[in-house]
Amino acid sequence: MLILTQFLFRLTFGLALSMALTSPRKVTSGYFRNHLYVLLGLNVLAALVAIADREHFQLWPPLAGAALSYAGAVAWLYEKRRAGIVILVLVAIVGLLGAWFAQPPYDSSAATTTAATVLRWLDAPTSGLLLGSTIAAMFLGHWYLNTPTMEIAPLERLIQLMAVAVIGRAVVCAAGLALAINVGSTPHPAFVVLRWLSGLMGALALAVMAWKTLKIPNTQSATGILYVGVIAVFLGELTSQLLSAHMQIPL
Repeated sequence: MLILTQFLFRLTFGLALSMALTSPRKVTSGYFRNHLYVLLGLNVLAALVAIADREHFQLWPPLAGAALSYAGAVAWLYEKRRAGIVILVLVAIVGLLGAWFAQPPYDSSAATTTAATVLRWLDAPTSGLLLGSTIAAMFLGHWYLNTPTMEIAPLERLIQLMAVAVIGRAVVCAAGLALAINVGSTPHPAFVVLRWLSGLMGALALAVMAWKTLKIPNTQSATGILYVGVIAVFLGELTSQLLSAHMQIPL
């Protein structure tokens, strides 16, 4: 339940923030409205998990996220761009707070240094931004099938954000891995290799491929690459959460 809840909140944060950073002047309102329904679904699922386990999860973050997502969809339905962006930012904030609140109590056997504490705080936002920027870029690439006359620049910016998110996440996870080894807790090598090859190195390579494909330009092929990127990032981040379950620092 903890891994699922963390995944949902992190994805909510990253997707909402990535959408908020997308220009509403260059992307039609349908993109924002339709994918706010995705955010609504993520928060409803998180609320169901919280209802099933009230002792470990707070109910207000997913309920607030669901209500804000619905309000945001209504705002975009009536072309209220400024209100829509503000609501997306609020959804992102609630998602990040939900991820932080859903963290387990610190294990006394885990690393308790200042560096470990900082890494714990950075875990959710860096993971969420990578998850969210990747799927937001894939959604936007797919949206070009509905509106092929849109400018390519917004998709290019989301792919740039994805690449930056990969690098930031790699730095945090490399620091976490070094700290884990330093305190004598060596994660399973096979899972570490899977995590880095799929969720970080593979994701960065796919971002570069999608970027170069847009230079042709070919949005359909770039979207196909981003589909693979979503799978790679999801696999990498879920593996990271499994590796981090004991140490409670990003790996």
